[in-house]
Amino acid sequence: MENMANRSSTHAAPPVTSAQAQAYRAEILENPLQTYLLGIIISICGNALISISLNIQKYAHVRQSQRGSKPYYTSTMWWCGVVLMGVGELGNFAAYGFAPASLIAPLGCVSVIASAIISVVFLKETVRASDIVGGSLAITGTYVLVTFAPHTSTHITAHLVQYYFVSWYFLLYLFLEIVIFCILLYVYKIKKVKHIIIVMLLVALLASLTVISVKAVSGMITESIKGQLQLIYPIFYIMLVVMIASCAFQIKFLNQAMKMFDATEVVPINFVFFTASAILAGIVFYQEFEGLALLNIFMFLFGCLLSFLGVFLITRNRPKIKQQDRNFIAMNQIPGTRHTDKVQPEAKTLTYGSLAAKLMCNRADQTDDS
Repeated sequence: MENMANRSSTHAAPPVTSAQAQAYRAEILENPLQTYLLGIIISICGNALISISLNIQKYAHVRQSQRGSKPYYTSTMWWCGVVLMGVGELGNFAAYGFAPASLIAPLGCVSVIASAIISVVFLKETVRASDIVGGSLAITGTYVLVTFAPHTSTHITAHLVQYYFVSWYFLLYLFLEIVIFCILLYVYKIKKVKHIIIVMLLVALLASLTVISVKAVSGMITESIKGQLQLIYPIFYIMLVVMIASCAFQIKFLNQAMKMFDATEVVPINFVFFTASAILAGIVFYQEFEGLALLNIFMFLFGCLLSFLGVFLITRNRPKIKQQDRNFIAMNQIPGTRHTDKVQPEAKTLTYGSLAAKLMCNRADQTDDS
């Protein structure tokens, strides 16, 4: 009864000193294995659903392009993939309320592994040796990082988020992140330096804020469902705005990266940068590595490294998915001009209008038949 009274009084009035906040944090720290495992299972299932949805959408795109009749968004199968992706992302969102952010983020490699398996089984893509080795490394890395990750779970309440939000180490972290983001944005927008590392660093910096806000919002919603209403505090809506804004700009830069670079480059770099930023956010904001043994930290980082390497091997040298412009055709693809590029090597493409489009369609059909 005394413990319940202390918790009730803490909920009624916000902490005014760091000592009170630390005492409140110590009170709600626990090691619920059931909750921890629930977060892992939800995250794995969510990532698996995302990979299934992506392959369903890919199959719908392929089928619609072969028929050439209606846009892809008129396909029922494509919308089923969109719904599954929404459910998967919702599962990932919920998982942050049950397990540490530094653990949930690396589990994104499950989506890459599942996509590789589904594409081989259902889309009849070729199995490569790098797929097998990469999948084995990713699975091993996932097992290692889950085993040695922080197993403590904290009830994310409005009071705790507010205390973390105004802590000096997070404010310093936020200041450095804003400075780096502004410098990279200046180089990218003003100096027109279109390097993949610059774009993906912009995405990663935004992802760091996304992870912090998603865990805060998810945790406060979870506590509200359990009976401790957290939605009446302004910090909930501040974090909600940060989550929506960071997600929107993150998607914007990620789409720009997908337009400028191939998916085989974007996917592994984005996974590595996102995971690193999420782990750093969990360490700085939520202090998830506090009290963790040095061996656990080393093995956790080693598991992340194995997952990074596995994802890189799985996505390496994947066939490009970008559609070629039908108004252009390579000179060496036109009958009678096979050796023209030796005379003028700089003239790689020519515009031929409907004739070029027809030749491209014929060549695509021949490739599909072979």
